[in-house]
Order: sequence, then C-alpha cells, then structure tokens
Amino acid sequence: MGATAKTLRLETLTQWLHAPRKRRELALQPCLDHIRATDPSIHAWVQVLPQRPTGDGKLSEVPFGAKDIIETRGLSTAYGSSVYKGRIGAADAAIVREMRQRGAILLGKTHCAAFAYTAPAPTCNPRDLDHTPGGSSSGSAAAVAAGMVPVALGTQTLGSVLRPASYCGVTGFKASYGLFPMEGVLPLAKSLDTLGFFTHTPADMLLLWESLGHAAGRTEDFALGAPEPVPEVEPAMAAAFRDALARLRNAGAPVRSIDIAGMLARLSDASQMVLFYEGARFHQQRFNEYGSRLGDLANLVRQGLQISVTQYDEARRYIAECKARVAEMYKATPVILVPAATGPAPLGLASTGDPRMNAPWTALGTPAISIPMPVASGLPLGLQVTADHGQDARVIRTAVRLQRMLAGGAR
Repeated sequence: MGATAKTLRLETLTQWLHAPRKRRELALQPCLDHIRATDPSIHAWVQVLPQRPTGDGKLSEVPFGAKDIIETRGLSTAYGSSVYKGRIGAADAAIVREMRQRGAILLGKTHCAAFAYTAPAPTCNPRDLDHTPGGSSSGSAAAVAAGMVPVALGTQTLGSVLRPASYCGVTGFKASYGLFPMEGVLPLAKSLDTLGFFTHTPADMLLLWESLGHAAGRTEDFALGAPEPVPEVEPAMAAAFRDALARLRNAGAPVRSIDIAGMLARLSDASQMVLFYEGARFHQQRFNEYGSRLGDLANLVRQGLQISVTQYDEARRYIAECKARVAEMYKATPVILVPAATGPAPLGLASTGDPRMNAPWTALGTPAISIPMPVASGLPLGLQVTADHGQDARVIRTAVRLQRMLAGGAR
C-alpha cells in the first residue's frame, strides 16, 4: 500500500463526515486494503463485498459492517452458524435499507456468535488477539476497534453490544427497545432483542444519531446516579469504575449513590428466564429440523421448553415492576452509571463473557451506551451510561460529555 493510500485512510466517523465527498470516495480503497492486511489475524468479517448506496444523505460514502444475523440482499446471512453456511440474503433489513438510503456503503457482513447466542465466532480481540472480543456482536465490535470501518451494526438480547464494546475499547450504543425496527433481523427473544451500533467515540455516535435523522437535544445539568455498593464485578473493573466516579466528582459532576445492586442481579436472572422461554419457542422448529447440529442453541431450546408459562409470567412481572421503580429513580438521577462488563475481556475464545452487567438494562428497555474508561495498563474497561426509555439522545449526549471529563477536560 503506497503513501498516498495511507494518507487517504479515514478511521473515525467524525473524520469520514468532515472529509470532502471526493476524499470519502478515494478513502474506500484504503479501507479495503486495511481490512485485507489486518483481518487474517482478527477474523472480523464473514464476507467483504461492498454494496453501493441506494440514496444520498449525510452518510454518503461512509462504509459500515452488518452483523451476520441481519439480512442483506445478495450477501451472506448465515446467522453465524455452519448449518446455514452459503445462505444468501434475499432482502436488506430495515436498518440496512435506511443506512444505504442515507448514502452509506454496506461493506460486508461481520462474524457473530451462532444465532446471536453463546457459541463463539472465530473473531479475536484487536486489543489482544489472545482474548475474546465478546459477543454476540463479535465481528462488528472488532471491525470498529481495528479501524476497519467507522460504524458497524449489532444487536443485543442480553449484553451483545455493550459488553463487546467494553472488551474492545470502543463505543457501543443499545437503543431504547422498539426505537429501531427489527425487520430483517433474526430474533432470539422478541421482547428483548434491540438494535445497536458501534463507533470509535461517543462523539462519533452522536454524529451517527443525527445522521440517522434524530435530534441531538441540548446540554443538561443534572445529578448522576451510581450503585453503592458496586455490583459484584472483578477487581480491575471495580477499581476502574470507582476511579471513574472519583474523576467525575473531581470535575464537578454530582454523582449520587443509589442502592440497585440487588435489583440488577434479580433482573439479570429474570432476563435469562425470558430469553430461554422465548428463544426456545421461536427456534423450536429449527431444533426439530437440525437437532444437536445447532450446538448451544439446541441446549437453549431443550432447557427453555422446560420453563412453564407461570415462571415466564413471573419473570415478566418482575421486569415490569422494576421498570416502574427505575423510572422513578431516573426522575432524581436522569442518568445512571454502572460497569459495562464484569471485567476485561476473558483469555481465549471459548467464551464470549458474562452479560449480567448489561442484561438488566436490556430487560428494562432503556437506552445504554458503553464508553472506555481511563486505564493505566491492560485491556479496555467500559463505563455503561443509562437513561430512561426514550431518552436516547440524552444518554449519547451525556456520554460525550463524560468522556471529556474522564480525559481531564472541563464540564
């Protein structure tokens, strides 16, 4: 790759959107060259085959990747499973259509855990190839972290966007439940499944949010909430989280202690119950056809079919009670901060990690974003920023502000 191509390569969405259109057009080839050079060791991509935009708009010429459970016309959509290897999508999912209509280039499909559940993809963490990137949106997080694309699409049923973002040291945003259409996205648990996005920084995410036609809103001053005691996490995460809170307080941010650790643990259990019940029934026919060839998903179906309607209803009832309780908390502390994962990315690729720091907020349907916290050394650790349902702009806007404060900037 020559010096000219290297000069033209753009990495963050901010760089792409601030570049003249002609430069964006010229930057696509260096982007592809970078993928060709780096992906053999990372394995973020199932397929790279750029699809031209179908319209023009604020995202003109911006390349993006789409998780393999998201339908894409003419591209591989194998759900991360060898059972469906070679399957080609017949139509673009709603979110892919919207991105392309706004001028974005669908670069290709990213690896994910099979059926967006737990069987790991072959993807490695770009921050340390010996560690998992998390899941199930493994390839999307890794592709952004490695500078392959400025934006990638993911989905979250428990922690499949926020946890990989934390592990890979990028920004991951899970929208309010129901905000973005899930048409063309393979379901896992329909009452939990939510669309998400990966970018390098919170500022990039705010630009993406606005480029998709949503208002950014205005800067607000309010108290932040943080759990005391800190939820049960690994020592490195607990230390980084406490340090982040101290930095924010030193920068002048009011951070109030709230007692939610016990509720979050119960919510995580309830969300798992819902996932197993709904996932088993959605995939039951697939299980009848393929059986144990579905791997981890087969076990989910077997176990989920043992869950009674009564147990499922109790879990849904507890989630509803917590929604009301948390809505009251957001009145006093409009943004609540929690760890974005239980710790750094685990060693090896046998597991995609523990989703229990994210699952409660998915069950509640609230918007949440993970941003990197300052760490002196070692793997990345994310801070999870949450707000009430429908307050997506607030949570992204606040994340931009908090990142600046954590870096030592003014409020």
